Amino acid sequence: MDHRIEKTVEKLPKAKNVNAVWAELDRRMADGDVSFLGDLGVELLRRSVPGSARVWQYESVLDRAIRLLALAPGGSGVEQLLRLVAGEDRSARKRARYVASLIASAQDADALRPLFRGARSGAGASNELRACTVHELVVRGIGLTDLPEALNWASGPGIGRHPLAWLPLRRSEPESGADLPSYSVQGSTSSLPFGPINEVVRPLPLRSGQFAALASEAADLSSVPAAVANWADESNGRIEARAFDLEHPLDEPDIPQALLGLGLDCLAGHSRRTDFSVARSAAGAAWSVLFAAASSGGAYNHGLYGAYGRLAAWRSLGGLAGAGVDTTASEVEERAATCGWYRFGAATPWYHNVAWDIGLATLDQERTRVTVLAATDTD
Repeated sequence: MDHRIEKTVEKLPKAKNVNAVWAELDRRMADGDVSFLGDLGVELLRRSVPGSARVWQYESVLDRAIRLLALAPGGSGVEQLLRLVAGEDRSARKRARYVASLIASAQDADALRPLFRGARSGAGASNELRACTVHELVVRGIGLTDLPEALNWASGPGIGRHPLAWLPLRRSEPESGADLPSYSVQGSTSSLPFGPINEVVRPLPLRSGQFAALASEAADLSSVPAAVANWADESNGRIEARAFDLEHPLDEPDIPQALLGLGLDCLAGHSRRTDFSVARSAAGAAWSVLFAAASSGGAYNHGLYGAYGRLAAWRSLGGLAGAGVDTTASEVEERAATCGWYRFGAATPWYHNVAWDIGLATLDQERTRVTVLAATDTD
């Protein structure tokens, strides 16, 4: 270990800022000294073991090193990056999700090939980094034919019982509108396809009517909140997921009034004239909203990134469409296509009306069950 690295890391906890260390990393990367970044990152990880005190300076410098290595032109930093995401413990798996999103956004097939080198344990990348990279590529619409090593691993026994194995190895039509982040060494940007009520366009007219409905005892709602669970677990979010069985089939013009009559917490205190709106949507548009919520996160977290964000979006889509938890991805897509999809917004006390507001509703093929997912978060 370079003694200069040890001295640099020892001084970090007392530093008021890390600008000088960032500049050193930038310079080393520009000079092609990727091993310095790898060594420094390994030392930072060694001192940031679970149970140790959180040191923001360590986290900031490690993130800079990871971004420089992951986004380096031509994949020159990938080999060193693998040292920083080795292991299968919780922190390593979380870091692998982040790194997969970075490298999938910036590197070509040749640069990613080292991840899938060798089949034995310890060769190439961890299974978590491999699986996440595969599905980060898929959700970006990047075919795996140029990276046969990844395709062979993901379609063979290598992926095993990994949670992401449920996902298809192709991007489906509903996923074509996925909003994906743009990364740089300085940070990232992404668009959010949800927000306050005034972003709901072409609303359905609100007309009067009475509709008999009971909370559904048969509906399985366990997967409905999957895409927004991170808002509640890691930020300030709240979620409402409910399903109702109707006495008679519901026609589309009656959807707005029916939603108001279901006793939803998210719509309590609405004013019919000014602060409630419902618009027709589609399964693909709903998937995009769910994917953004899952992958980008809420007000105070970074979300699940692309691979697990993709999985969570499909789980929520399947739950809203009434698909069982054991349903395949293709079956979820087919089931979703038979439903009526709607987006709603409301300026009620339940919603924060800042930037992270979601209202989705489905009407099943028989038009006798309404399933709702509402979520909101604030900074």
